[in-house]
Amino acid sequence: MAESNGRRSPRKLSAETKWEIFLQVTTGEISQADAARKWTVDVSTIIGIRRTVKGAALAALARTPGRPAKERDWQLEAARFEIGQLTEAVKAQAIELAIARGKAGWG
Repeated sequence: MAESNGRRSPRKLSAETKWEIFLQVTTGEISQADAARKWTVDVSTIIGIRRTVKGAALAALARTPGRPAKERDWQLEAARFEIGQLTEAVKAQAIELAIARGKAGWG
């Protein structure tokens, strides 16, 4: 697995393996250096796994429970507001027209 210049070739670890490494190192079952030797990776890889898991856990815990918020459609909201205003204006005019027609019939 070592190249001619003494460096290890990159190794792909599955998500399950990374999780197992994280659990073993975090619980103190194995040291970071021992984990690196066991899975033939660099210690910086073990440190990166721990940092990634911590970041993902904090991000997950910071989210508000429930469905993700939908993007607001400002144009649709403005159009609905305008429709409401126009509906009220038409109702007011219909009332005025009914009153005007009613008074004309009195004479």
